[in-house]
Parts: sequence; C-alpha cells; structure tokens
Amino acid sequence: MHFSIDSYFPDDIHEVGDTGMAGFEEKRPLYFSGSKNFLSHYREEIRKRHNAGASGSEVTHLISRMMDELIKRLFHSIVDDLDISGGYMDHINLVAVGGYGRGELNPYSDIDIMFLHDGDIPVATVEDIAQKLLYFLWDMRLDVGYSVRTIGDCIEMAASDGTVKTALMDARNLKGSTSLFTDLHKTIFSQILPRSSDKFIKSKVEEMKARREKYGSTVYLLEPNLKEGEGGLRDLQTALWVARIKYKFSDPRELIVKGVVTEEELDSYFSALDFLWRIRNELHYFSGRKNEQLTFDAQVHLAQFFGYKQHERVLAVEDFMRDYYRHANRVEYLVSTLVSRCVWRDEGALKILGYFVRRPIGDGCFILKGELIVPDEGVVERQPVVLMRIFELAQKHGVELGIPVMGLVRRSLHMVNDKFRRSREVGTSFMNILRAPRGVARTLRLMHHLEFLNHFIPEMELIYCKVQHDVYHIFTVDIHTLFAVEQAEKMLAGELKNELRFPCQVAAQVNKPELLYLAVLLHDIGKGSGGSHADKGAAMIPTIARRLGLSRECSERLEFLVRRHLYFAHIAQRRDLGDEKMIIQFARHMETSENLKMLYLLTVADIRAVGVDVWTTWKALLFQELYERAFDVLERGDFRLEASSERVKSVMRKVAGLLGNECAPTAVQAELRAMPMRLLLSHDPDQIAGHIRLLLGLGLGGAPVLTRLVHNRESGYSEFTICTHDMPGLFSRITGVMAANGINILGAQINTSRNGKVLDILQVNSPRGKIIGDENCWKKVRDDTERVLLGEADVAAMVDKRQRPSQLMVRPAPRFPTRIDFDNQVSEGYTVIDIYTHDKVGLLYLITSTLTQLGLYIGVSKISTKVDQVADVFYVRDIFGHKIMDEAKLESVRERLKSAIDGWV
Repeated sequence: MHFSIDSYFPDDIHEVGDTGMAGFEEKRPLYFSGSKNFLSHYREEIRKRHNAGASGSEVTHLISRMMDELIKRLFHSIVDDLDISGGYMDHINLVAVGGYGRGELNPYSDIDIMFLHDGDIPVATVEDIAQKLLYFLWDMRLDVGYSVRTIGDCIEMAASDGTVKTALMDARNLKGSTSLFTDLHKTIFSQILPRSSDKFIKSKVEEMKARREKYGSTVYLLEPNLKEGEGGLRDLQTALWVARIKYKFSDPRELIVKGVVTEEELDSYFSALDFLWRIRNELHYFSGRKNEQLTFDAQVHLAQFFGYKQHERVLAVEDFMRDYYRHANRVEYLVSTLVSRCVWRDEGALKILGYFVRRPIGDGCFILKGELIVPDEGVVERQPVVLMRIFELAQKHGVELGIPVMGLVRRSLHMVNDKFRRSREVGTSFMNILRAPRGVARTLRLMHHLEFLNHFIPEMELIYCKVQHDVYHIFTVDIHTLFAVEQAEKMLAGELKNELRFPCQVAAQVNKPELLYLAVLLHDIGKGSGGSHADKGAAMIPTIARRLGLSRECSERLEFLVRRHLYFAHIAQRRDLGDEKMIIQFARHMETSENLKMLYLLTVADIRAVGVDVWTTWKALLFQELYERAFDVLERGDFRLEASSERVKSVMRKVAGLLGNECAPTAVQAELRAMPMRLLLSHDPDQIAGHIRLLLGLGLGGAPVLTRLVHNRESGYSEFTICTHDMPGLFSRITGVMAANGINILGAQINTSRNGKVLDILQVNSPRGKIIGDENCWKKVRDDTERVLLGEADVAAMVDKRQRPSQLMVRPAPRFPTRIDFDNQVSEGYTVIDIYTHDKVGLLYLITSTLTQLGLYIGVSKISTKVDQVADVFYVRDIFGHKIMDEAKLESVRERLKSAIDGWV
C-alpha cells in the first residue's frame, strides 16, 4: 500500500510562512484537517485489508508505515518553520522506540517516540519542536509517549532503568540526522547492551515471572490477557530481547547461523507473532480502543469473525478459545526454550567436562548440572520405554529435564502408539510415577506441557485445552484436572493440614494413593464427548485400566469414582443432611468406606481446583458432615433406620435435665412434644435447650419476635435464629429482609411446632463469605424483621431499594437458561426443588415469595452460589402437608418459577 500524504494538504501549505513559531501555528488548521483526512482514509483501507484476511504482521506494519508518513511529515514541517539557518536537522533526530520502533502498531496502540539531539542546539528549541508535535498528535486523540534525550542521557537512563534499555533495543530512525541515529545505534550495541548483560537477562526473566503472577501463571485463564499473559505477545518479545542481549544480532535470522535456534523454530516464532497480532488487531477494532483482555464478549465476537461455527454441543467460542490455548501453550514452550538456551547454554563446558561430571542413572540417562540429559538420543528408537522412564527418573532424582531432552520427547511423540501404551514396562513406569512420595503433580504437568500425556492417554486429547465458557470454571478442563491432582498430592502429603485438617486426616488413611491420582486425573475426561460427562468418562475407564494393567478391583473402583465424582458435592450441598433415610441411601451407594474416602478427597480436590474462593469453610463443614454421617453407617454395617422413638425420648430427657430449675418442667415438656421430630433428631441437646428458651420467651413481655445470633468465627458464618408465630409467607419475608440488608443466606431450616410457633434457623455471612460483626447492622436486621412481620414495613419495597450493581460495572458473561428440576425420591416427606439460574439482587426473596404464592410451604432451604450462578434447593409441601406428586402441578410450579425468575431484572 502506497501512502500519499501530500495529496491531503493544499498546495499553499508548502509555501514558507513567516519565520518563527507563528509559521506552523498559522498553517496548523490546514495540517490538522489534512492529517485527519489522511488517517481516516488509510485507517479504513487498512481495516478493509484486515477484514479481507490480511495477516497480522501485514496490518501492524501498514499501520506503522501510515504513522511514519504522518509523523515524519509533521516533524519536518515543524523543524522547517523553526529552523532559520537550515541546520537543525543535522543536530536532531526523531526516533521510534518500543513497539512503534519494531513497526508493530495495532489499531489503537501507543506510539512511543524519542527526540534525540546532540546538544549543539538549545534544549529549549528541541523542547519547542517536541511540544508542537506532541500537542498536535494528542489533539488528534493519538496515545503518544515521548522522551527528549542526548546519547549521553540514553546511556545514563539505560544503566538505571531496564525499560529504557529494552525500548532502545527496538529504536528505529524516522527523520532527522542519519549520522546521529547511527551513533545511537552503535552506542546501543557497543555500550548500553553489553553493560551488565547477565544482570539484564536475569531481570527480564524475573519480570516475566512477575508478569505471570499478575496476569495469570498459566496460559489457560478464563479471560487471558493477549499481551501480558503467559503465552502472549510480551513473552515473545522478552525472548527476543534476551536473545539479542546474549547473542548481539540485528537480524533474528542470525540466531540460526549461531546455532541457537533451528529455522523451523524461528518460523514458529514469527508465525506465533502473526497469529497474536491478527487477534489483537480485531480485538482493537471490536473494542474501539486499546484492549488486551479477551473478555467473554470479545471471545464470542472473535470466534464469529474468524469463522468458527457451533457443532453438536460445542460452542463456536469454545473451539476458538481451544485453538487460542493450544497456540499459547506452543508459544510458552517456544519462549521458555529460547530463554533457557540464553540463560544456561554453555556447550563448551559440556564438551570439556564431558563424562567426568555426568552421573549415570540408567536407561541411557544422566544427570548434569541438575538436569536430566540423554547424550545418545538413539536409545529412544531402540527402547521406546525410555520415553516414560525419562519422566520417572527425573521425578525420582528431583531434577529438571534438559532443553534437548524436552525437544527429544516432543520429536518422539509419534512413537507413543498402541503398542507403547499397552507395554507392561511402560505401564509399570507410569504407575511408579503415581506411587512416588513426591513430584506426582509436577511430573504430570510436565508430561502435559510436552503433549506426552494426551498421547499416552489418548482419551485426554478430548479435554486438551477444552474451554468451558462460563465464569465459574476459570481454567481449561485439562489444567483444572492437573490443579486437582496437585491438591490431592498436598492432602496425601499432609501439606495442607493447617488449612484442610480433616481431609488430610482422611488422606492419611487411603490405601492406594496412585488410584486416587488416577481418579482425579481422569474424572473429567468425559467432558470432551458432550452430554453426561461422568457416565461417558466412566465408560472409558475399563479400556484405560486394561492398558495400564490394573487389577479388576482397581478398575471397578476407578470407574466408580469417575462415574460418581459429582455425587458427593451434590448431596452435601443440595440435600438435607438431617434426613437419616437419605444418608443411609448415600452410604449404600458408597458400598465401602474406601470408596467413601476416595470420593470425598476427589471431591475436595476437584472443587479447590476450580478457582479462587470456590472452596469455602461452609462447604468444608457440609462435606465433613456428610462424610462422617455416611462413614458411621458404613462402619456399623447396618443400613436400617434407627428406632426414632427411643432416640427422641432420650433427647427430650437430656434437654429437660439441662433446663432443670431454669424453666417450668411442664412448659418444657409441652414445647418438646410440639416440636417437629426433624428438629429433635438433627440437633444436639444443648442446641435444643437454647431453642426451648426462645420458644418459651415468645410472647412474654409483649415480644412478638425473638432472635438469637451466634457467630461461628472458625467456620466463617453466623447462625441467626428467628422465633415467632407462624404466618403465611413467613420465610419469604425473612429472606426479603436479609436481601435488603445485604446478608447472604447459606442454608435455612424452617421448623413449625404443632402449637403454631416457628423456629427459622439461618446460616448466614456477608456476600464475600465473611462473618458480619457489625452490631449496628444486626440491630437494623432485627428491627426490619420485626417491622416486616408486624406488617409495619413492605418487604418488597425494601428489596427494591437495595442498591443494585451499576450496569457499567457488570461484566458480560455467558448466559445459560434457568433450569428447574424436581426430586420426589430423596425425601420421604418433601418434594425437593432444584433451581439453577443466574444470581441477582433479591433472587432468594423472589423465589420464596413465588413459592408462597403457589401455596407451598418450605421446610429446608440450601443456597449455593458459584460466582454468578446459583443452585438453590427447597424442600416443599403443599397446604395439606403432602408432597407434590401430580405432574401437571409440578409443571405449573416450574413455569411460574421460570417466569418469575427470567422476567425479573
């Protein structure tokens, strides 16, 4: 593309005006108009090329050339107007630095320039030139960064600021004194770069680590940063900067001659740049601004722009992001390889020291300088099992794989075929890795990184870089799996005993840790097949188990764990743990305590690996309660319900004894006999005694409502109990008060005595999962509760007043339709309603008020929020105290709830 800038300025603009600063100012409107038209025309032409399929590099270079033409022309005009004697151009140079210096501008990139001068013209004049150009460009709404320096300044600044040194490496001559720029270029490569080169390389590596910690230490983040994230543009740039410092080249192809990289690797490097530039170009166009974050809405747009189509149950955006992650993984490998060669490469030392310092460890492998090396790479062709033994030996000796060995593994992936997978030696070596006391997760991560793992277990290829397009799963399926293995390893090793005391105690009792690792590694393999991933994954297990040489017992347990890996969390979070019948049913499904132990640990590892803050103290308590109740049933080996009448009598005697002389025995007995049996069986005597005090106090002194607040600080929640007389829609009103006060309800048990008194017990905390310790807040909650229950305040109006998030702050996220399921099997006395939808202010109040309008009474409620998605559970009965069995009635309930939830914003 030829940029004809002269045609955008009238002929008379070339005529020299008055000398001095007024010259350019008089012509400024003409320059401004012409410049805007120039940019408008060529920006549109470049975008047309981009839309037509132009490569990322072509577009970035065209944008850079376009800016070159404009900036050089303006700079020349400004200098001419100020230059009376005509000699300024011999003493000043306009230099492009940073990304602009590399000629890599995206549509809304920053433009970094340096005004370089030799000190022989007044600094004030240089600053005048800089100011006039900069203000002109800023007025055109261009993001321009600048500096005014001499070569001496550059040397001084680069010595103290690595960012300046980096920017100078990419310096490019735009306009002005060629000799001055030549001197700068020589200085950069003769003085600036050689100074503390090792220190500079180290600092760049540290910067890369810090950047990954800030923007995400894995390429597989939910909304990756295209520039700063791992596998992004900055990684590629850093690799080239480090190589340039180490090997002093102008043209990257010199690295091939120097033997640092192969031609194929360098081509991959530039292909990676091109891929990222093309995405970044469209990301800028789509956003209308500089933007590096692949947000959900941007991902959907990019998938459509690049021609991805939805197929079967896989969204187009999931396919697009899967390709992005595959590419980012290759970039990360390419970058780490190149940087490692620059940091550690010392072939001379290897040749001189040779076998004198190499320690043989078997199978043709040696340890040298803390790395595993394979001097004779032909051993892999002769003995393919060595490909697996490489990982086993590195793990056993606690060493890294050398860069050449990693390359050897990647080049040898074609050898990982069915014969290799079914080899008894290979299977034994792999199981040895899983049985090792340490390094299991790290070794599996390395296998995955080199793409060896999904070649060895081809079923894992289905989940390799697989995206789940929601805000709950912040990692791809394969990376989530590996994080889960890491959690399991830490529990088995007792590393998390301060944080996960009970799970670590259970982990210490597991007989076959290697089987747990396999279950965690394979629990989500069915996600690549669509549909019920637990069942589909379980169907793959017998084949995998045969290849690995597992016994029938281990194969069946592994299949059970994969098939049931969602079951434990479902029961713990969404079912009434006070229902003994349900607990016995759950224990019967477990069959053995070993299955229970492994499924419990698999579930904990799975949830903790999902993302930050997904695992909570509340979940930990629910999981432990389910485990202990089911374990007791399995240990006693009796799957029959215990005789409830004797247990109730025993509890009543103990409660009466605790209250002793404190309360009238006849009054205590009356309240105990009126209590629902579920309350008596699901609480200990001390708790029930506290409930009796509340019930007896109701009405005394004219108090229509009594409350009790107990903070459970270790567990991260408070128990808020409300005692009052029954009334229609009571629980709905209570949830409205909680919503209006920003109280998060984790669970609720609604207990109505036969004498019309009610005990509603709520487990609550703040929306951030913390204890609410502010007494003023709780005073307001109590006051609001009393006013609402007495009819002195409108709860609906209170909820409406609750401040909602600004629409400007709401991040677009994938939406899934509201789903409502019914379960009439799990509870003997209630119909269980499972509601899956998106979270919003006052949602619980909306649901409970709708259930009230439908004439349904709520007995138990369990609330679960996963980022923006809720999974709420309600145990309900009709007005006659019966379950809802009629299909037409159930469908009517479903439609009313969906209509209320989806129609309310």
